[in-house]
Amino acid sequence: MKALVIGAGAWGTTFAQVLADAGHDAVVWTTHDLVAEEINTQHTNSRAIAADIVLPNAVTATTDLAANLTDAELIVVALPSQVVREALSPYGDVVNPAATVVSLMKGVELATLELASQVLAEIWSLPPDRVAVVSGPNLAGEIARREPTTTVVACTDESVAQRVAETIATPYFRVFTSTDVIGLEVGGAVKNVIALAVGIAEGMGYGYNMVASIMTRGLSEGTRIGVALGAERETFLGLAGVGDLIATCSSPSSRNHRLGFYIGKGLSLAEAIEATGATAEGAKSCGPILELARRHGVKASVIGAVVGVVHEGRNPAEVVRQLHDRPPRAED
Repeated sequence: MKALVIGAGAWGTTFAQVLADAGHDAVVWTTHDLVAEEINTQHTNSRAIAADIVLPNAVTATTDLAANLTDAELIVVALPSQVVREALSPYGDVVNPAATVVSLMKGVELATLELASQVLAEIWSLPPDRVAVVSGPNLAGEIARREPTTTVVACTDESVAQRVAETIATPYFRVFTSTDVIGLEVGGAVKNVIALAVGIAEGMGYGYNMVASIMTRGLSEGTRIGVALGAERETFLGLAGVGDLIATCSSPSSRNHRLGFYIGKGLSLAEAIEATGATAEGAKSCGPILELARRHGVKASVIGAVVGVVHEGRNPAEVVRQLHDRPPRAED
């Protein structure tokens, strides 16, 4: 199978490696000529993953997106969720009509509050059975080193999910399937915000009790938002829910966790982004996720606290005090 991976960041590059290890030719699209040249000549992508990781020969790179969309059988999108509409809208007419489109993105669009797969389906006029999403405890750096992990592929058509799962499965990349697309995407988007909250708490010097409390309450908020949108509650107790949450909140290699840590240390958002080296998805998605919760009548105190600290300039210590200075109530 010929696969096209749109996006040469850490996850896109690593996923191309997974595809190659599964026996497929994978072309990575990038806007940077030097990145494409490095992948094609040195079989590395030192801007995105460790320089000592050598990509399989079946992974190549291109800067010509249109030419590769026409015959790709599997199109994998690994872009920041906020740039997808602008970057990919012009190419709807050249997408292979037989291709399955797979989203690796984990975010909610600012302007529309749509999930990433919904944006893709809209701009490329795709029916639900041609769009799949992948999510799980999938830290790119570990997978690039071929450390064993698990993931979930979801599509409204179970047979499509199964076909994609078989396509990407390798000895180190164990794949499960689901039909709960909304659950996977909400879980993936919310866990980034919760990882920010955990990082902020750790940057402030708090310990495991606070971290466990944030993760547990964050999981509850994500579950309630997902269910309100039509997701299955059980999804949030699986790999794409609590599994992804644990990995992202616990690993110092998580950009969302690092960004939050720097904010907790007292850096501004701009300073934290510079220290992290990239914009973490959770910083941009926390606002629209909170708005989604409000529109569906879901209480989201942890997510609201992150928005307050990251975007409204609120003092983290004051936010923590206000979260705890409330009367007891039943746990939900």
